[in-house]
Amino acid sequence: MSWSRVSAADVEPQAWKNQGGTTRELLAWPHAHDWALRISVARVERDGPFSAFPGVHRWLAVIGGAGLRLFDWPQSLGDEPLRFDGGLAPAAELIKGETEVFNVMERRGNLDVQSASHVLLPRTPWVGLFTVEGGLLEHGHRAMPLAPLTLAWCEAPAVQSCVFTGPDVTGSHAWWLTWSGE
Repeated sequence: MSWSRVSAADVEPQAWKNQGGTTRELLAWPHAHDWALRISVARVERDGPFSAFPGVHRWLAVIGGAGLRLFDWPQSLGDEPLRFDGGLAPAAELIKGETEVFNVMERRGNLDVQSASHVLLPRTPWVGLFTVEGGLLEHGHRAMPLAPLTLAWCEAPAVQSCVFTGPDVTGSHAWWLTWSGE
């Protein structure tokens, strides 16, 4: 089983079309122009609407800063990712200045996002782990260190147990993502 990884520190930020922030795209899978999953880290720099993505399910979790409000719900560091319809283009209101977020967009499938240090990988076409603070991903008889703000993923993983350990082992800053494609 072969894992890939990318750290936000290795990706140049791209400005949003509305100039409200920047994005560091970690993955557009399986193809950049026809993705089923798109995962990024973004910096929200000012209040304003998110871009509309009709037909896309989105998850957003605050990973730095004081947080923001979407749909009148405050989102802060440590909150579970908020899932919402990407076609709604909610207005974001910063709570106290710039905020960093983990952003997941999915279409044409079924994505499960969960906080956990340990997972038994099911039969699936794609699985990933995103960590805010870094740590160690153990799979099979191998271990892979992960830097802060890193996404590790595997296509067609073997059914096996995986363990993530690190400063964010409580799960409040690390999320497993499993895409079933159904």
